[in-house]
Amino acid sequence: MDIILLERIEKLGSIGDVVTVKDGYARNYLLPNKKALRANEANKKVFEANRARIEADNAARRGEAEKAGADVDGMSIVLIRASSNSGQLYGSVSIRDIVEGLNEQGAHVTKSMIILERPIKTIGVFDVRVALHPEVSVNVKVNVARSPDEADLQAQGVDVMAAMFETETSGFIEAFDPHAEPGELPQEETAPAESEEQA
Repeated sequence: MDIILLERIEKLGSIGDVVTVKDGYARNYLLPNKKALRANEANKKVFEANRARIEADNAARRGEAEKAGADVDGMSIVLIRASSNSGQLYGSVSIRDIVEGLNEQGAHVTKSMIILERPIKTIGVFDVRVALHPEVSVNVKVNVARSPDEADLQAQGVDVMAAMFETETSGFIEAFDPHAEPGELPQEETAPAESEEQA
């Protein structure tokens, strides 16, 4: 289906562009949300007559979004979640969790503004894009940790999971003798005992 865009849409085009999209995408998303018009002669004339007003409205909304973006850009939220020893979360962080965390800090964002490239299913610090307007997007940091102390360490750039595995492996290391029989002690440990018996 050919449509005329009423606002910039990522990977499609800018205001006034005539593009071809799948019928379902146009009927279920673009047309009902007033992001586009069907590209017929009548609509083209209507669009051209109102083009200046549509572009002015868009510029005003973009200006507001840029002001709001200055406050939101670089914002960081901490989400405390239970996870396995390997850092896998029980479940995943949802867009709603991110929206609630940002709005608690004074940002005014909605679920449709959050763009998650892939689900967050492990602990760590993640960059998440927030599209405040089709032409204005900012980045926020989502710090997912098991405790506030862990969140502080992650905020300082410490890889909590790597540090945890280092402390586990740097404990007791058993001496290994490849020629020993099962249950036999390694040679270094038995050597001093034999010399005491001879003395």
